[in-house]
Amino acid sequence: MATIMMAIMIGLLLLGFPMMVPLIAGAVVGFVMMFDGFGQMGTFVQQMMGGIRPASLIAVPMFILAADIMTRGQSADRLINMVMAFIGHVKGGLAISTAASCTLFGAVSGSTQATVVAVGSPLRPKLLKAGYSDSFSLALIINASDIAFLIPPSIGFIIYGVISGTSIAELFIAGIGPGLLILAMFSIYCLIYAYVNNVPTEERVGWRDRGVAVREALWPLFFPVIIVGGIYGGIFSPTEAAAVCVLYAFLLEFAIFRSLKLPDIYRIAKSTGLITAVVFILVAVGNGFSWIISFAQIPQAILESVGVNEAGPVGVLIAICIAFFVACMFVDPIVVILVLTPIFAPAIQATGLDPVLVGVLIVLQVAIGSATPPFGCDIFTAIAIFKRPYWEVIRGTPPFVFMLVAAAGLIIAFPQIALFLRDVAFRD
Repeated sequence: MATIMMAIMIGLLLLGFPMMVPLIAGAVVGFVMMFDGFGQMGTFVQQMMGGIRPASLIAVPMFILAADIMTRGQSADRLINMVMAFIGHVKGGLAISTAASCTLFGAVSGSTQATVVAVGSPLRPKLLKAGYSDSFSLALIINASDIAFLIPPSIGFIIYGVISGTSIAELFIAGIGPGLLILAMFSIYCLIYAYVNNVPTEERVGWRDRGVAVREALWPLFFPVIIVGGIYGGIFSPTEAAAVCVLYAFLLEFAIFRSLKLPDIYRIAKSTGLITAVVFILVAVGNGFSWIISFAQIPQAILESVGVNEAGPVGVLIAICIAFFVACMFVDPIVVILVLTPIFAPAIQATGLDPVLVGVLIVLQVAIGSATPPFGCDIFTAIAIFKRPYWEVIRGTPPFVFMLVAAAGLIIAFPQIALFLRDVAFRD
């Protein structure tokens, strides 16, 4: 049954159908084979509806809406200007500023694709003017945006938390350490690249102008304070934090900065609605698909056939990293989380792995795969935004992918990179 389901899904994908169609077709075929017809199809529909019933999922459209408001407003530009004011003058400073800006905007939006647009659009021309090659600039923007998937708020963590039953608040804070580790690795590489290629430095900004830049960026900087401080201060839940972020983004861009007008609300709401609809359809279908493969005990059969159950904790983590990394090179990240997480759940439980650590590694691999050829979604976002050919966009990615994979290895070897802040925040 599993072979037939996978063959149908792969065939429909190759024919160019949207991801939701192969997922629905594979699940329906599996259901019919398992129950000998369509008589119990209502059960499958109930499972699909159950997938979008958790209240935690309300945070997804809210964070998408907040990110859309800020992307169209001035928040991203103000954050970029502040980072540039402090480190733009050092060797490789402009490239380091790009990585740091992606991290900061990730702490505001939680979306890799929104980060590519918001940070990449203003900084790519500056990188090219400063002497960085286009392939390096594009690769830096695409891969640095992956940090947004780890720094709270992260839509990937929300989806994983709902599917696995893991605390979203714990996942959020566990992503901070790995995100900062990757920022440090990227910054070192940018420094080395600038020295090797003799990239000139930017003009140093005076302290008066730095003060102006900080003052202008102060309002956007309150986003991570609201999210992290509010959640871990016990003021509100992650879902309530998302609602507060929408209100704050609205007040910031419409009332304080006045960068947006009331007619913009329709375009922003329409964009958010379309993205949310796609996400929720994928979540619903993914939940139905996961229920079918779990009911048929396909995960247990797959793991047993490849020997994962006997691999031990480290072996299971490596297997998870490889599976999610490869899958996200071809398939939408949300779908990969929905489909593969239940498959590895028995092995995770059997080896006693911390689900928060597993979640960090899964979301990291999803982020890496999203920026890796052949079909990483961030690659096609960059192609659409920057109007560059496919091969030019992916040419500079190997060093960054290597660093991201190395970061995953460090997290497996030293789990406290992810778990230290979680343990401090949630210590009994």
